[in-house]
Amino acid sequence: MMLLRLFLLLIPCFICLTGISAAERYSTDSLLAQLDSVISNRDTYLEKKTSRLSELHDNLSHARTDRERFDILGTLYGEYHSFNADSAYAMSQRQELLAKKIGDKNLIANALLNKANILSAIGMYHETLALIDTIRSSGLPGYLHPYFFHTKRTVYGNLASYAAFKPEKEYYDRLTDLYRDSLLSVNDPGSLFHILIKADQLNVHKRPEEAIDLLEHFISNNNLSEHDKAICAWTLSESYANLNDTPNQKRQLLISAISDMKSAVREYVSLRQLALLLYQEGDLDRAYRFLTIAVDDAVKCNARQRIVELNDSYPMINGIYVETVRNQKKTLERTTLIITLLSIILICMLFYMRKQMIRIADSRKRVEAANTMLNEVNGRLTESNDKLNELNTRLTVSNEKLNELNRQLIHSNNKLQEAYTAIAEISELKEVYICQYMDRSLEYIEMLDAYRKSIGKLVNSGKTSELQQFIKSTKIIDDELKSFYAQFDRTFLNLFPSFVEDFNNLLLPEEAIIPKKQGALNTELRIFALIRLGITDSDKIAKFLRYSLTTIYNYRTKVRNKAKGDRNTLEIEVAKIGQNSSGN
Repeated sequence: MMLLRLFLLLIPCFICLTGISAAERYSTDSLLAQLDSVISNRDTYLEKKTSRLSELHDNLSHARTDRERFDILGTLYGEYHSFNADSAYAMSQRQELLAKKIGDKNLIANALLNKANILSAIGMYHETLALIDTIRSSGLPGYLHPYFFHTKRTVYGNLASYAAFKPEKEYYDRLTDLYRDSLLSVNDPGSLFHILIKADQLNVHKRPEEAIDLLEHFISNNNLSEHDKAICAWTLSESYANLNDTPNQKRQLLISAISDMKSAVREYVSLRQLALLLYQEGDLDRAYRFLTIAVDDAVKCNARQRIVELNDSYPMINGIYVETVRNQKKTLERTTLIITLLSIILICMLFYMRKQMIRIADSRKRVEAANTMLNEVNGRLTESNDKLNELNTRLTVSNEKLNELNRQLIHSNNKLQEAYTAIAEISELKEVYICQYMDRSLEYIEMLDAYRKSIGKLVNSGKTSELQQFIKSTKIIDDELKSFYAQFDRTFLNLFPSFVEDFNNLLLPEEAIIPKKQGALNTELRIFALIRLGITDSDKIAKFLRYSLTTIYNYRTKVRNKAKGDRNTLEIEVAKIGQNSSGN
């Protein structure tokens, strides 16, 4: 008994030696789970990004003026900057050509700054400096000064990071500080950019506590976008790293990586840095997966600077891996020692149990005699139980057949109910649309008669020029089409009053389609109203709405991409809108 008690006392000790406090890891573990979830759904965020780029390219092709094209190219440059460096560079080149065509010096300077900024991002520092040195800051308008100083600070900061010798590094660091000060002087003190630059300055000058206070106060008092949240969290992680506060550094890297993934960017640092921390902690599988994603994104973005940083990380990863294997070996040795100790205790317990079993065997022999008598009684009871089981089996089979008949009957009833519902709905639709058809036909007959009389008056009066203008005018047709669509909307919404609300429930909340006028439908809603009425052929819908077949197809595809669930079943779900109310 003493050995058993000793064994029970040792188990909690082993758990305490190897366990980790759940409270300390809860926040980080939940953020890791969230990051895993966001990565698994990243195709959705990339699809939205691609859709946004396609929309901007479409707007560019329909732009009417060169200035409008220049502005759209600037937006495209911003979208591509952290997504595809080659495309961003191409946008800056097109901006430069367009700015020279317009002849606006400020636009030319803006385009050159975009070009220099992307050259710096892909590691072409010599070309960046050669280009930006052609721009004089004194000749720039006020709104371009922050951009000019930012580009200078960025390229000199990168050169300082990759300088091989101390004198060159100190030189570039001085230039970086200089342009950082210039940035602080030209940005609004309450702006995000000013806060980030100030926090970066505090981190560089070994004042991370002040940087943390500054950033956390700004974040708590402002509603940030995902991209801005990622930048703030990354800067905070640098501050915590300077304090050697690894848990908070890891938490901020997780927040930054989650926002990076949601923003659908491919040029980032947080996921790579997080992978290095996970390697140090021994979470090799997740670290390898995160690093693979970071490498893949850097290659797709052609972010050469990030690719170089990733390559520089591999010796560190290899050292971490070797250290992890060494630690695992030590852990294995400790575990082997513990298992050996437990095995010795177990052997002692087995000897003790053997003595107990001998005592139990003596008692068992006495019990067996009594059991023999009981077995005879049990034999008779078994025969009775067999007969009872046979009867139960037959009853079970009968119940199963009866349940099967009931299920078939319920299925048939459901089919009949669906049929009755469909027939009722079709009948109601037919009645409403026949009445509308008759009313509309009478209106068209009266309109044609009035049209005939008007032409007759013009012919009889010899007003040939007015007759030609009257015949060429499309006003009557346009007015009748507006009247026809308005009457269609009223009739359809009378049949399905909750159609707009039910249809928007099938879409993502932020993609809801709200008509401009109460009691009317816009083009997208009208297309899906026709689908609800059973008109699914795009050609028929195009003729009904007087649009091209391509336009109708684009509308249907665009709305399907907004679906809350499976985009391929959206139109099936639309066809079911109002069935319950119709059936009732």
